[in-house]
Amino acid sequence: MRTASAPRRVIPLTVARSAATDSGCSTAQQGGCGSASSSALPEHIRARVHDHPCYSAEAHHHFARMHVAVAPACNIQCNYCNRKFDCANESRPGVVSEKLTPEQAATKVLAVAARIPQLSVVGIAGPGDALANPEKTFRTFDLIKAAAPDLRLCLSTNGLALPDHVERIRDLGVDHVTITINMVDPEVGARIYPWIYYRHKRFHGVEAARILHERQMLGLERLVAAGVLVKVNSVMIPGINDAHLVAVNAAVKARGAFLHNIMPLISDPAHGTHFGLTGQRGPTPEELKTLQDRCEGDMQLMRHCRQCRADAVGMLGEDRGGEFGMDSIAAIAASIDPARVAETRQAYRAFVDKERGDQAAAREAALAAVPVVTGQVDASRLVAVATKGSGRINQHFGHAEEFQIYEVSAAGARFVGHRKVELYCQGGYEDDEAMPGIAQALAGCSAVLVAKIGHCPRKDLAAAGIAAVEGYAHEYIEASLLDWFGKTVACPTVAASAA
Repeated sequence: MRTASAPRRVIPLTVARSAATDSGCSTAQQGGCGSASSSALPEHIRARVHDHPCYSAEAHHHFARMHVAVAPACNIQCNYCNRKFDCANESRPGVVSEKLTPEQAATKVLAVAARIPQLSVVGIAGPGDALANPEKTFRTFDLIKAAAPDLRLCLSTNGLALPDHVERIRDLGVDHVTITINMVDPEVGARIYPWIYYRHKRFHGVEAARILHERQMLGLERLVAAGVLVKVNSVMIPGINDAHLVAVNAAVKARGAFLHNIMPLISDPAHGTHFGLTGQRGPTPEELKTLQDRCEGDMQLMRHCRQCRADAVGMLGEDRGGEFGMDSIAAIAASIDPARVAETRQAYRAFVDKERGDQAAAREAALAAVPVVTGQVDASRLVAVATKGSGRINQHFGHAEEFQIYEVSAAGARFVGHRKVELYCQGGYEDDEAMPGIAQALAGCSAVLVAKIGHCPRKDLAAAGIAAVEGYAHEYIEASLLDWFGKTVACPTVAASAA
């Protein structure tokens, strides 16, 4: 039922771009984030994503993020979410081991920065909604900005309260905002959101989804007009919004979103979510990639998301949050010199800039060397890579908990996602029972490039049609992939030299 306190407008699925929208980030500025090179961006945009591990696929090889859990309350209910506190055993959004005050969060940031020089970004992503807890969120940003002004500030929100806070977000210098948008059709939204709490009233069903949709679109438009870079997260739920996310992609692209991150539904009955308990499945890697490919046009898709906890610390793909509980950080924070720690971060960033330049040069040289053979021009292969970061093939097969997946062709090596696996080596011993699951996770890949691999897993992979290649150990990922492709696909007669 409509009320006078909650006026609403229906926002169409596509709109003309306004001058205010174009002053933020146009689709012409979107190339190079996600899977492409950030060097393709205009300089003023490139500088804003250059060291942001979530907004740049290149940066995620080199830089770390930190989430501070200061926002426990939420103003909507999602069928895929169950917030858990004091939980160290689950790795997914909405889960934290400790809830922090703004003052505790600022102290923790300084302690983490002293131990992890790769830290470049601090975000608030829950465990509820950052803007359902606005005073805690903005107080935290104020303290962090004063203590470590070189760290980028981010927040994630469902968008319901977003239009009310855009001016404050801009004035605080929060340059990156993520909005989770799973629908632009309230009928679809009603299957995802049981209720919302808006203007001191609880709404249900289609009415709730309609309000949420309108607020999300309005918040997105206002952020872009304010010059804030916006990433849109969407959860792919097969049979509910998977086909509909194409319309979501078109709607957020039209409104100037910088990056779209289509994530798989995490659906496990043990998590206690509605979808988990009712048997709603998540998408397969192939289904996810197909949808991402369909949506990727003049707007880049983020494919390196790890769906982090609300208290995640470290590089994407790792979580060192357990090292930094409040009972252990006070001594760290008390013993550091913030200025010296900031100098260490700057020195690390200078090193990374040189490393990324070297990587780019190696990539271009390798690309130029790929032979173009008649009949192979459009050929491509999926290849898995074992890496601990730094853009190099530097991990033992048995130590990998995930593999990064690239699509390689004569046109280049394109990052398309990651696939999680169980460790093959456990406490120094091989776990043969893990191998079938690993082979299944790598299905569709022609090869896996590793720093080292044992005889038995090499043989098992070969039986699954996957070549294990360790000849590029500790080399740059993209240059190695292109060299492998040139020798194995474009010129298969010399394939043996790459193994």
